Amino acid sequence: MLDQPLEILQPGCVRVGAGQARRVGQTLPERQLSRPLIVADVFNANRLDALGLPGDTPCVTVRPEPDLADLAAAVEAARAAQPDVVIGFGGGSAMDVAKLVSVMLAHNVAFDDISGPNRAPARHVTLMQIPTTAGTGSEAGTRALVTEPDTLRKIATESPHMLADMVVLDPELTVSLPAQVTAATGVDALAHCVEAFTSRRAHPVIDHYAREGIRLIGQFLPRAIQDGTDLEARAALLLASFYGGVCLGPVNTTAGHAVAYPLGTRHHLPHGLANALMFPHVLAANAEHCPQKTAEITEALGLAKDLPLAEAAHDFCAGLGLTMGLRDHSIPEDDLAQMAEEAHAIRRLLDYNPRDLSRDDILALYRAAY
Repeated sequence: MLDQPLEILQPGCVRVGAGQARRVGQTLPERQLSRPLIVADVFNANRLDALGLPGDTPCVTVRPEPDLADLAAAVEAARAAQPDVVIGFGGGSAMDVAKLVSVMLAHNVAFDDISGPNRAPARHVTLMQIPTTAGTGSEAGTRALVTEPDTLRKIATESPHMLADMVVLDPELTVSLPAQVTAATGVDALAHCVEAFTSRRAHPVIDHYAREGIRLIGQFLPRAIQDGTDLEARAALLLASFYGGVCLGPVNTTAGHAVAYPLGTRHHLPHGLANALMFPHVLAANAEHCPQKTAEITEALGLAKDLPLAEAAHDFCAGLGLTMGLRDHSIPEDDLAQMAEEAHAIRRLLDYNPRDLSRDDILALYRAAY
């Protein structure tokens, strides 16, 4: 399999370690950059001092699960600011919008003109990504997702022009994450690694990143939840999330994310939580189609061997403090069939799942998770 073609694109510079975020303010002039624009969620917009930037640095705030209107407003604000560097500061939503802003602000293009693979124009600004959660891995990749309001579909854009010039992985930025957010985003990173590892497009080179990401999460996610100030654990999770992002580029996710998306677009569950709720059931559903790799996953996570796989994986997630029933998160049972219909239509992911899943199969996953 090593003779299969593979291209891995990674950010030009990655800085890892406590205190690296505070260096951003001095890094910009070192790179002849003087007009930063921050794209951040509301929480991080209120702590720009963590980056060592002036208090008057312009900042565009984005909502979780941003839609086309959010993107249009961000692009308009960026054009008014005329930055020479766009900085994504937050979770996946902020970093995805930062990618899109960076390629759209100097061009008169609509999102429809650049959605899909390799249609985004070349950017004329520097792009820096600074994650504050250890989950999406968006900082590592070339893909961005935005929700289409009319259909509630997540539309993907992918281009090498959206790859960050610089990434900062600073565990101090994640210390403030509540335990439940740490757990949910950690399982999101886990899902990226697991789904790429078991994909029909899996590749030995990407398997290396996936294995290490899974191992790091199994070892350090419980530690970070037990003690949020554990900087070693926080750094390990940021690295695992980055590795998951590397996996997304050449391989990408499969059924786990396909069935999680409707929970976010239809019912506004945070992306990490949506993935965590579905993770045990998708892992078990795929197990017989990739038994050796599933065994590696269960070993790395320390899953109980005397329980059915779905139950053991459920207990792993519940042991992180997550409430694992869809009903517990106000998902109406009468919407499961429509969610199954929408998830089944996400062929860009499902076509590479190790097992073919029908609408009824997906509905059964939702019912098992309910």
